[in-house]
Amino acid sequence: MTKITHSVVSDHPFPNDAAAADAALAAWEALDDVTRDRVDVMVDWIMKYCLWQFHSRAWDRTRQNAGILSITATLLCDEPYTPQTPDEKVYWVDAVTLARNYRKICPWLADMSKDEIKSLVTALHARIEYLTVTGSLNEELTDQHY
Repeated sequence: MTKITHSVVSDHPFPNDAAAADAALAAWEALDDVTRDRVDVMVDWIMKYCLWQFHSRAWDRTRQNAGILSITATLLCDEPYTPQTPDEKVYWVDAVTLARNYRKICPWLADMSKDEIKSLVTALHARIEYLTVTGSLNEELTDQHY
């Protein structure tokens, strides 16, 4: 069998912010096993069903990750939320879908306090940010002409 190798030559450092990527990875590794397992389930659903993670620019991904996941935490905690701006309305639609599906696939959410849910979604946000922005090897994210 022939082994195919490929090397990437780039003027851009990979990932875009190596220090941020290293810090995010260290924070992930510091989480307890139960939290990591729960975050993995939540990340898996986003990776399979959410197109918003594929925005072509890092700042779009960062903004959307924060907007959608903060609203998702609010909804999972059964707290009221009324979107005010056009961006908030877009994030709210995605957050409603995410919260509904998390309630179906994550039965342990029902046994968690609001503070525990918010902490879990904070860990989820950090993981998604690492996977889609700070740890991403996608060079398009930092292309000034894109």
